[in-house]
Amino acid sequence: MNTPQITVYSATWCAFCHAAKQYFDKLHVAYVDKDVDSDPTFLQESVQKSGQMGIPVIDINGEIIVGFDRAKIDAALNK
Repeated sequence: MNTPQITVYSATWCAFCHAAKQYFDKLHVAYVDKDVDSDPTFLQESVQKSGQMGIPVIDINGEIIVGFDRAKIDAALNK
C-alpha cells in the first residue's frame, strides 16, 4: 500500500484544523501542515484547490476535503 500524500491547510486558531491533525496523529498518518496565516501562498493554494475560503482544506492524494469530515477522510485514506 502506498503512503498517502496528505496536506492540511490550517490555522492555529481553527478548532476543526486541530481536530483533523489530531485525527491523523491518532492514525499515525504523516501529513504536511501548511499554516495559511503564516504564509499567504498557502492560503492561495487552499482556495485554488477547494474553491472556498474555509479551512481546514485537506488534500489526500489530490482528493480535496473541506472541513473535518471523518467519513470522507477515512474513505480517501482507504482508496
